[in-house]
Amino acid sequence: MWYKTNRAAMQKSSNNKEGTDPEVILFYDGYCALCNGAVSWILRWDKRQRFHFAALQSETGERFINANPEFRKIDSIILKDHERIYTHSSAVLRVVHITGGLWRLFEIFWIVPKFLRDWIYRGIAKIRYRLFGKYDACPMPPVKWRSRFLF
Repeated sequence: MWYKTNRAAMQKSSNNKEGTDPEVILFYDGYCALCNGAVSWILRWDKRQRFHFAALQSETGERFINANPEFRKIDSIILKDHERIYTHSSAVLRVVHITGGLWRLFEIFWIVPKFLRDWIYRGIAKIRYRLFGKYDACPMPPVKWRSRFLF
């Protein structure tokens, strides 16, 4: 499922070099080790450098949530792809699509009914801290990738 985004509010949140709104932003739980691992995975495989990242706890993340309060209860990942917003399992599948390559084979999971995909996603999200750990503070990204992060 996707939603329209509040573009005016998002333009205020950008701090990339061009000063324009990045087209693809992954909002993630900055304290979550699993989410940070996913961000690192995307950075390694995103050869076209389409993704930008913002922790939900950052100023950019807070502005996004304030402009789009219907997403306030989502505390793991939210993907803004141009004018569309993807959540839960749909966000994960869209990430694989954008990343491209053989990873796109995972798009076969679009055929699984959304309620079932999201049930599995929410189950993992619920125990992610227990399974993968939690940081005391959002880790700072490596210098070589810092320009892809919105603070």
